[in-house]
Amino acid sequence: MTGDDLVELLAALANPIRLRIVARLAGGRQYVSQLAREIGVSRPLLHMHLQKLEAAGLVSGSLELSADGKAMKYFEVTDFDVRLTAAALADAADSLTPPARKEQT
Repeated sequence: MTGDDLVELLAALANPIRLRIVARLAGGRQYVSQLAREIGVSRPLLHMHLQKLEAAGLVSGSLELSADGKAMKYFEVTDFDVRLTAAALADAADSLTPPARKEQT
């Protein structure tokens, strides 16, 4: 995992709603409407948080059709394991993308 990947992952988890989402999905996959009700947020807000978690590689989504032909988006937790040690953080810091420098005029 690169430093940039680690920053993205930690940023994704640094939100109480996203932590609740991961906790709920740890119990098994769920479709968006059910998850929104259980978390207590609107579907648009849930989608925003799910996109952040998906970009960080923490959850994955799949579109499925129900028996009555209704499209349902299911999400589940991906298989991830993050161990934060001083050495792991030092390695990650060494691989961070350097910040952009402003050109001097």
